[in-house]
Amino acid sequence: MKTDKELKNDILAELRWDPSVNAEQIGVEVEDGIVTLAGHVNSYVEKWAAEQAVQKVSGVRALAIEMDVKLPGASQRNDADIALSAESALEWTTNLTKDSIKVQVEGGWVTLSGDVEWEYQRREAKGAVRNLMGVRGISNNILIKSTISAKGVKTDITDALKRRAIIDSQKITVEVHGADVTLSGTVDNWAERELAMHSAWSAAGVKNVQNNIIVSY
Repeated sequence: MKTDKELKNDILAELRWDPSVNAEQIGVEVEDGIVTLAGHVNSYVEKWAAEQAVQKVSGVRALAIEMDVKLPGASQRNDADIALSAESALEWTTNLTKDSIKVQVEGGWVTLSGDVEWEYQRREAKGAVRNLMGVRGISNNILIKSTISAKGVKTDITDALKRRAIIDSQKITVEVHGADVTLSGTVDNWAERELAMHSAWSAAGVKNVQNNIIVSY
């Protein structure tokens, strides 16, 4: 098991390794495996990349984000321009039905709303606007319409956990109430926790996933 100092050094090394992140602008604190990122970054996509980089490091139990996006002068855009770009990006880079996603922008913060059939479509929509210049943050309020019965969802998720070689799927408990899924249990690293959640979201009919899985070392 890594000490907090060793984990912090590994995280700093991972941030420096990622060419899309300016590690000098990001502060890292670690206590009992819980990582806090602070500081200012130049774009939302850099903030997202930093979060993804930290989650790859073995030993991370939880992640708190206190970073904010401070756009340089050249990246400043008004909300109307950002909204227009977001609508175009959704139309050009996704397979979502035209006008199924509504875009609202205030102070550079983009809020997405609407209805889709699957979780991957929610992620796809967010990914379409993540890289746009001027974006300070994203609230993904898109809802999933459950079009089929949730019967069999538990079996589907359990089978997916086994297929995806999570170390011991027997340590993960899956509870299904209607279209809501709750995951609990323990895994050995953050990546396995995220994989378990992704497996749950991939089941047809799932509208919400509560991930209570604990990372233990």
